[in-house]
Order: sequence, then structure tokens, then C-alpha cells
Amino acid sequence: MAANSKIEWTTHTFNPWWGCNKVSPACDHCYAEAWARRLGHDLWGARSARRFLGDYYWSQPLKWEAAARRVGTRAMVFCASMADVFEWRADLSKTRSRLWQLIDATPNLDWLLLTKRPHLVHRLTPWRGNWPSNVWVGTTVENQRLATKRIPHLLDLPCAYRFLSCEPLLGPLDLTNWGTGLDWVIAGGESGAQARRTELQWVRDLREQCVRAGVAFYFKQWGAWKPVERLMLGQVRTVSYARMSKKAAGRDLDGQTWDELPQGYEPRIAVI
Repeated sequence: MAANSKIEWTTHTFNPWWGCNKVSPACDHCYAEAWARRLGHDLWGARSARRFLGDYYWSQPLKWEAAARRVGTRAMVFCASMADVFEWRADLSKTRSRLWQLIDATPNLDWLLLTKRPHLVHRLTPWRGNWPSNVWVGTTVENQRLATKRIPHLLDLPCAYRFLSCEPLLGPLDLTNWGTGLDWVIAGGESGAQARRTELQWVRDLREQCVRAGVAFYFKQWGAWKPVERLMLGQVRTVSYARMSKKAAGRDLDGQTWDELPQGYEPRIAVI
């Protein structure tokens, strides 16, 4: 859990549990697994246990709710940075039900449920056709194959906002077939010692598709590889990539930052 999260596009993070099972290339160098192992927890894999947290942890969103109501604003809660809410395991059912109750009890918090398993969302949520207005669902789309597989399931959900997390972006994406059904696209490169490179043109193309479709675009980071564009012989542009820290690489795209939020959604302010 993090109040006033360090993740750029949310206010808070909340994890109903820790641990997951890897299902796609974006999982290969999972930052959450690395962080858990650094703290001495072995939580990744189908046979590994999951880490559950106590009542004090679960009381924090109620405090965020009270603060948001008092200030008269809304706060965004990313759920979950250390797990996937829609992982299919019997031992998660009770805790998942507790999460749905918490979401219902916090109408001033917008819950951003990010999953690599959008095909399971209908089966594991209790709301059927009458979803709470404070629930957003997103799916991770790191390449075209997984865009084709996951986005149709996302678009079938009657949630308030539907978003994509294209991080780490591992290939070019063509979202033309689904742009009008999406509200938000978050993109970013991979960080860490084994980071794979995100190409400058992939990010540019994704941004331009969002602009044409009227979809909000948020560029989070370059990660470990920053593109350096040079003009050769006064007319031919070449791009090279320099390895550096995530902070040094920054998040500028063609000289500006992209911090768009879905249309109609008021920008968040920090609450405590």
C-alpha cells in the first residue's frame, strides 16, 4: 500500500495480496517479484503461497475515502501493483470478495483494476450489468498479439473507464480496431538490469493513434533505454539508445510530457 503513490498516474496503490503467476512476456522481468524477493518473500508461481495483509492495511482506503469526501474531490487507487486481482485461485476468493465490499464502501475513490486476465473479469466480479461508477478496468498490452487477445474482453466490460497499460512496450501496436472503445492509454519502457528496449517510433505511433481517436495518452517513462535522435548530413534522422537510470532517462516525448487523463475525469489532487 502507498498513500500518495510514487506511481505517476495514480494517487494511491492498494494490494489485496502479494504474489502472482507469470502469463506473458511483460511478466518476464517483473518488478513486483523482484521487490518481494528483496524483502525475503517467495510469492511467484502457481504453487507459491500468496501474502495477505491485516486489518490495519485494509483500513487505509477508508481513511482515503474520508479525506476525499472531506475535501470534496476524488482519488485514484491503483489495484494492484504486487498482484493481479483476477488471478484464478481458490484461496483468493475470500479476499477478493472483501475487496469488492471495500470498493462499494469507498465511492469517492476510483479503483483502477489492472489485469493481464481480462477474460476472467466477468466471472470474478459480483456486479454483473450494474457496475459501481468508481471502477475502472485496464489490461496490460505489451505487443500486438496480446492486444488482439485481451482488448476485446476489456471492451465487453460495463465499467466507468477502460484503459490500457502498454508497459513495458515490447513492440509496435495498432489499436485502430478498438480506439473508440478505449478511454486511456498508458505507455512506458522497461526499467531494471534486464530491461528490454522500447523503440521511439513505437511510442510515437501509439501517441498519434490516441490523438486521432480522441483517447487520452499518458507516457510514463523511457525506462532504462533513452532514445537519442540525431540529424545526419542535414536530412536523415537516426536514433540510437543510451542505457541509463530510469530517472535520468526521464519521460519526455518529442520535447514534451504527456499526462492526459480520460475525458470528463477531473484531475486528481493528493489526499491523506
